[in-house]
Amino acid sequence: MQTPIKTLFMRGGTSRGPFFNEADLPTDIATRDRVLLAVMGSPDKRQIDGLGGAHPLTSKVGIVRPSTTPGVDLDFLFAQLQPDKDTVDTTPNCGNMLAAVVPFALETGMVRAQGERTTLRVLTLNTDMQCDITVETPGGQVNYAGEAKIDGAPGSSAPITINFLDTAGSVCSGLLPTGQVRDVIDGVPVTCIDNGMPLVIFRAEAVGRTGYESVAELNADSELKARIERLRLACGHAMGLGDVSAKNYPKMTLVAAPRHGGSICTRSFIPHVCHDAIGVLAAVTVGTACVLEGSVTAGLAIVPAGASKKISVEHPTGEFSVELEIDPANPQNVQRAALLRTARLIMRGEVMVPTEVWAGQG
Repeated sequence: MQTPIKTLFMRGGTSRGPFFNEADLPTDIATRDRVLLAVMGSPDKRQIDGLGGAHPLTSKVGIVRPSTTPGVDLDFLFAQLQPDKDTVDTTPNCGNMLAAVVPFALETGMVRAQGERTTLRVLTLNTDMQCDITVETPGGQVNYAGEAKIDGAPGSSAPITINFLDTAGSVCSGLLPTGQVRDVIDGVPVTCIDNGMPLVIFRAEAVGRTGYESVAELNADSELKARIERLRLACGHAMGLGDVSAKNYPKMTLVAAPRHGGSICTRSFIPHVCHDAIGVLAAVTVGTACVLEGSVTAGLAIVPAGASKKISVEHPTGEFSVELEIDPANPQNVQRAALLRTARLIMRGEVMVPTEVWAGQG
């Protein structure tokens, strides 16, 4: 016998996974995590017995509930699973999966459409971060068809705009958790920064690479990956995160001069696998580093003038543009970060988990 659980399987940005109403999952966290592992088919590198796609980008889960926080419409809990591990990490954010939260809530009747466009405030429980998300809802239905394109996802879709309200220090103690915009850690100049995602940013040349290598080349480069992991562990302590050996953050980002008309070129590790693109909040954080005087991007990044800056972050499959608004009185303070994503409902139904994992009571 198996236990059925209602789910919508959705793409959010360049990620995908099952979304659940929190009320349909176990209230006990340990049991909930066992259920999510069973749902995704972890630990198994192929995730052959679950919904996972054998990659960190397709080993993600969204959990949504109506919010009780004043001024907030929805609460969102993101869970990162790994194909070959039995871990469920609800510490970091995921700006890609975030793009599917409002469509999920509308599709399930958790909230109602407001007109031709619906804007809802969402609280990400992982990091206590709020944002306003706008989706198209003509006739009271979520519209998925449109001309908006994002690199890393095929075709075009209706635009979903995300306006982050407060991203600095999402996991760390602040925007610059070491207190410096630039440090030398384990012999490598780095910028340790958290504007939505804890990142360690360093020049590719500092580890003997160009920063233009393909994803396949970098994932096959065992020497580089070992060097980056040693650096990550050292930076974790410097950022006040303690032992990060079992954590999915900080993410590691190599940077180089842009090659395709953007602001900066990136190769992002999440944290042990090179990303085919770059995460939403990682792009926000890289963009923030580009506008901070003295960061490791200085001399590489091409940054426009003015208080409102559009930063185009190049990645292996295209680019990701972030609009940052700088406080004129304090150039180190980023007041707003806005971006565009897309999402799509792929499947609705029930996912089955063995009753020995959860029999469905509470």
